[in-house]
Formats: sequence, structure tokens, C-alpha cells
Amino acid sequence: MNELKYKRLLLKLSGESLMGKKGFGIDHNVLEFFASEIKKIHEIGAQIGIVIGGGNIYRGLSAADQGIDRVTGDQMGMLATMINSLALQNAIEHVGIYTRLMSAIHMEEIAEPYIRRRAIRHLEKNRVVIFGSGTGHPYFSTDTAASLRAVEINADAIVKGTRVDGVFDSDPEKNPDASKFENISYLDILKNNLRIMDLTAVSLCRENNLP
Repeated sequence: MNELKYKRLLLKLSGESLMGKKGFGIDHNVLEFFASEIKKIHEIGAQIGIVIGGGNIYRGLSAADQGIDRVTGDQMGMLATMINSLALQNAIEHVGIYTRLMSAIHMEEIAEPYIRRRAIRHLEKNRVVIFGSGTGHPYFSTDTAASLRAVEINADAIVKGTRVDGVFDSDPEKNPDASKFENISYLDILKNNLRIMDLTAVSLCRENNLP
């Protein structure tokens, strides 16, 4: 077997990707698909950490537009990520992979508290680790949480899974003429204000040379 280019990965999944063709919630066929794909990566020797968003259930930023306090809205969004994280943990364990869920917000009944050294130890033991609750703080997206966790666990790369199959100059679901990039740099993302990840997340990856 060829040596893996990236031994330790941080996979960022958008909450919307769990909806499938539904307008809300979780499509269990999508969960099963993600679990099977994660198993394939795990079986070739990769160590996998995962951060998942909550946009299929609740978006704190959108809630602020409807009169809900931003901090409260973001906290509700963090809880939504835990619902998705529990569902994904269950799906991955169903395909036979030991999985640990760690939360940035203390909720010991359902998840371990996030402790960096413990997370790395789980990965070294070939357990998949899901990081829930974002950063645990309002005003930070799950994209930023993914970049932060990737840096903290010394990931070799961060991979983002969304509902579109690449990086485009605009949203291909809204603009059928959107152009796809075959290659792109951090600087291009920042200069063109591309919304593949928020700018804080991109800057964090750039500063730490994280592919």
C-alpha cells in the first residue's frame, strides 16, 4: 500500500449536507453514505477528526435577523451541532468503527469534554473523533471550529464536505453559470471573498500552513 499523503485528517461537514434532498433535518441515507465513506478512509490507515455544522437544524446568524439575541442564537446552533454529531457517531459505530464524541460545552451525559491531549490519544488509537459544539463560544462558525481543531490536533489537512462538488466563484445552487476552480490558494480565497469557508477559518489555515 502506498504511504498516505495525509495521515491525520480533519473532515468538516456542513449541517446542510445531512439534509440530502430534504429541506430540514437529517436524511438517514446521507448519514449511512457518510459513514461508509469515512470507513473507507479509516481502513486505509487515516486518522479522522470530524466537525459538523448545525445549519440543517438551526442557524444562529439567521436567528439574529429574526430578533433572537445573537449569543443565544449561536448557543442554540451549538446544540444543533450536537444533535448532528450524535447521529453521525451512531452511524459510524454501526459500520464498526470506534467513535468518540467530544464537546466544547460540558454535557458529560452524552459526550466527553474536549481535551486536546485526550483527542490526540483517541486518534492515535485509531478512533474517529467528532468535535461538537463548535468552539464553545458565540460569534465563531463551525468552519472556524474545524480550522482550530485541525491545528490543535496537528492534522495534516482539512477537508470540507458540502452539497456542491468543488470550489466555485459563486454558489452553483443559485447561479448555474458559476465557474469551478481546479486549484486555488488561500490568498485567492481571501482576495475574492469566496465563501467556501469563512475568512477567519481560512486565515487560521493559512497562518498554520494547513492544506
